[in-house]
Amino acid sequence: MCGLAGEVRFDGERADVAALDRMTACQRHRGPDGDGLWARGPVGLGHRRLSIIDLSERGAQPMVDPHLGLTVVFNGIVYNHRQLRVELERAGHCFFSTSDTEVVLKAYAQWGTACVERFLGMFAFAVVEHATGRVVLARDRLGIKPLYVDTRPGLLRFASTLPALLAAGGVDTAIDRTALAYYMTFHSVVPAPRTILTGVRKLPPATVRVVEADGTSRDTVYWRPEFTRDPDRAGWTSRDWEEALLGALRTAVERRMVSDVPVGVLLSGGIDSSLVVALLAEQGQTGLATFSIGFEAAGGESGDEFEYSGLVAARFGTDHHRIPIDDSRLLPGIDAAVAAMSEPMVSHDCVAFYLLAQEVSRHVKVVQSGQGADEVLGGYDWYPPLAGVPREDAVEAYSRVFFDRRWTAMGEVLEPEWIVDTDAPTAFVTEQFGAPGAETAVDAALRNDTTIMLVDDPVKRVDNMTMAWGLEARVPFLDHELVELAGRIPPELKLADGGKGVLKRAARGLVPDAVIDRTKGYFPVPAIRQLDGPYRERVRDALCDPAARRRGLFRPDTVERMLREPNASRTTLGSNALWQLALLEMWLQKVEDLAR
Repeated sequence: MCGLAGEVRFDGERADVAALDRMTACQRHRGPDGDGLWARGPVGLGHRRLSIIDLSERGAQPMVDPHLGLTVVFNGIVYNHRQLRVELERAGHCFFSTSDTEVVLKAYAQWGTACVERFLGMFAFAVVEHATGRVVLARDRLGIKPLYVDTRPGLLRFASTLPALLAAGGVDTAIDRTALAYYMTFHSVVPAPRTILTGVRKLPPATVRVVEADGTSRDTVYWRPEFTRDPDRAGWTSRDWEEALLGALRTAVERRMVSDVPVGVLLSGGIDSSLVVALLAEQGQTGLATFSIGFEAAGGESGDEFEYSGLVAARFGTDHHRIPIDDSRLLPGIDAAVAAMSEPMVSHDCVAFYLLAQEVSRHVKVVQSGQGADEVLGGYDWYPPLAGVPREDAVEAYSRVFFDRRWTAMGEVLEPEWIVDTDAPTAFVTEQFGAPGAETAVDAALRNDTTIMLVDDPVKRVDNMTMAWGLEARVPFLDHELVELAGRIPPELKLADGGKGVLKRAARGLVPDAVIDRTKGYFPVPAIRQLDGPYRERVRDALCDPAARRRGLFRPDTVERMLREPNASRTTLGSNALWQLALLEMWLQKVEDLAR
């Protein structure tokens, strides 16, 4: 896992190496093991390296192949790189390293932009063709690895993080009002290509962008999962689906052990990460390092799941690390987590993942995580209300159970000048739900959450917080072949047993029943959910800061009312609404500091 950066000029100037150096240095946390710069006329690339595959200097980046006339920077991993290497060698390619980066480079030379269809993994990369000046940007199917772009007349910059683009300078940091509407509606999710800043966009998942030397570009979307029934599996029983899902997960977990360094597991004590541990044990893994985090209780809410993670660790004999976090680390952890965010994310899980990654990175450089199972397999409580809803009523039904607030209620929180003239969030969901390839209201919601919400909330959260400490997180439930299979599973099998029924039934006999039958848990950080004492004051400081008052996003009367009763206002999904406002202000104030 790494951090990449690049600049392409279309105005006759040479690439600004100083700006490239600033972008690259800004991402040191993503790649503490090495760095490199490469420039050739109007194009320059930068890279920070986290050494996972081929630890030698032969795997360093930017990687140049003068024979092929190509240079590449790459962030991520191609799990099937060894198999692809064999195929490419048979086609006549010679390799100077054992890295997956070189496989990406040679694969592009052999198959062009279609190479992405052969990659099993998570990735973002940029390839430069020396002869033509063409630059090709690409992102993995589920958007697990980020790629931000700043496009202006005569100039294109790109990087793995938004702050890296700010470090280069000249970014338009005005707030995008449509993106703000998404943030206030979708639980902080701003779908690609937008970000909350007008001057920064992100390459959508499953997309290849070809940028020509004259600045023209074209995008190709190379993958869309189907959430419809497969005629070839019409006769399958529920047990058939359970076995197929378990087989796909076995493959996904095994793939994600490909590494030249040890791989651990983030073990929350829920069924998802527990099943990952169980399948690794089944495959003969011994001495597996597992990690669980816990916080102090607050407001009558427990702050850890050690009981269940300990049960799983004992069952499979893992090298288990219980990481209790006392409250003295939590308050500074908030600002540190905000500083690690490429975009504002409201979930209190961010702080938990940040502090967990800090501790885990002392032991390993790679972990597997159970992230994504709820979106892919119907684990959230907003899915059951959609069962049986006619397709024509699906958008309204989904909006009622998922939106933090409706467009008509924006004026209760935002000042009038920040409210867009049309209901952009509802229009967006209507377009997504109306696209072909989703059979029922539940299918449409699962497709939306897998390809949109998951990408720009949970997945981004894990990437930002783990990579803040140079820790690579791998997510087997987002193996694209598993996602394709899951999309075909009848919704009633996913919604059974309180959600993820097909997974729970597949896990019987592998995972302790106590883990399967427990009430669904979340990554708990009670002190932030309750917003009392110093946490309430941190929120007040953010919303009453002079910068916040100058910006004038939120109605002062609403902010004062919410500060008087900080735990009274909740979104539809139960999050603290005051935290949502404060988190955005904390992040925007960080942007102001970086852009100075």
